[in-house]
Amino acid sequence: MGGIVLITIIAVAIFITVIALLSRYKRCPSDKILVIYGKTGKSREGVARSARCIHGGAAFVCPIIQSYEFLDLTPMSIEVNLTNALSKQHIRVDVPSRFTVGISVEEGIMTNAAERLLGLKTSQIQDLAKDIIFGQLRLVIATMDIEEINSDRDKFLANVTSNVEAELKKIGLKLINVNITDINDESGYIEALGKEAAAKAINDAKKSVAEKNRDGAIGEAEAKREERIRVSEANSKAVEGENIAKITVANSEAERRLKQAEAERKAVAAEKVQAAKALEEAYAAEMESEKARAERERATKYADVVVHAEIEKQRVEIEAEAEAEKIRRHAKGEADAILAKMEAEAKGAMEILSKQAEGFEKLVKAAGNNSKDAVMLMIADKLPEIAKIQAEAIKNIKFDKITVWDTMGGKGDGTSSTANFLSGMMKTIPPMEDVFKMTGMELPNYFKGKVDNNEKEEYNEVKVASVVEDDVKDNK
Repeated sequence: MGGIVLITIIAVAIFITVIALLSRYKRCPSDKILVIYGKTGKSREGVARSARCIHGGAAFVCPIIQSYEFLDLTPMSIEVNLTNALSKQHIRVDVPSRFTVGISVEEGIMTNAAERLLGLKTSQIQDLAKDIIFGQLRLVIATMDIEEINSDRDKFLANVTSNVEAELKKIGLKLINVNITDINDESGYIEALGKEAAAKAINDAKKSVAEKNRDGAIGEAEAKREERIRVSEANSKAVEGENIAKITVANSEAERRLKQAEAERKAVAAEKVQAAKALEEAYAAEMESEKARAERERATKYADVVVHAEIEKQRVEIEAEAEAEKIRRHAKGEADAILAKMEAEAKGAMEILSKQAEGFEKLVKAAGNNSKDAVMLMIADKLPEIAKIQAEAIKNIKFDKITVWDTMGGKGDGTSSTANFLSGMMKTIPPMEDVFKMTGMELPNYFKGKVDNNEKEEYNEVKVASVVEDDVKDNK
């Protein structure tokens, strides 16, 4: 029994809880704004929201941490009778008007309404909007002339709407309609403007009537003048017409006779022209026939001469191209042969220079790495050739044809004239020392006949080295 009671109590508690939760799900009518306040989270910018506004939907209101209220969207009509407003011309005017406003449903402006109008009565909202409208209406009038306010109502309403609506949005309201009934001023300026406009309209009307009467009188006189002129013109035109008709008949008769003569002339001329054309066509046909025959003969001769010449020309060109190709290939073969020969000679010269360099390197090593002694060895090796060259210079002199008369008179140094002659003749041959100086070298002292003990030893060493080198060559 106790278990059943407990289950019943739990079930009732759950049912009450579900009912309570469902009662917290609030739907928003189309003519109201649901404002949920309390802990409503943060906006997209990360700032805590003071309220969450919903229009035309539903939301769950969390118990304890959240609560809700509704804002009515019913439009409110506010009568604003502005008096003694100072215009731009410092003239005070009265502007009776009626404004229709309502709470805005735009995003962001609904939040302004929730923050500033939630909990206020309709009369309080109207008073707040009325104060804002009064201030903005005075501000707009202060920036406009009386003429603009009175005549250009569209501009005046546009300025009022722009200023008032911008200020109403700050408290969450929207301007729906503006209706200005009439505008008066305490000085009677607007009334005077009306009278001036009425007087101007009356004067314009009177002027228009007078102008129309004048135009009527002028029109009547012009009509009579026009009638007389047209009658006279008609009479003169009748007489003129009769004369013209007679002239026309005479001209027509003359024209007929002229055309008849012209027709006869044209007929005769046409016959002659046709005959001439027939003869001309006959000549032309004969000329075309002759031209065709000449063209045929020319084509035949062209085929006999020019075509044959063209064929011969092509044959000569082909033979010339073949001969040029043959010459080109022959020249290429000779160029390849010359290139191969030059490469072989270059390789031979390279080999000779390499062997000479190796031999000179060995010669320097044989001289104890002394380049000067190596040069001496090379000179000693070439002395026989040098002596041979000097002998060649005098071998063709025929001494058997030289006659020397020696008077045994010398220069006083004990030499005879014959000896002096032979000495002078030998001096005409380039001495060995001069030959070496021409090449940038200098003979050792022992070749000049000036040898000291040290140079004798060097001479002996050079002689020994030369002998050794000759033995080596003989062995090779």
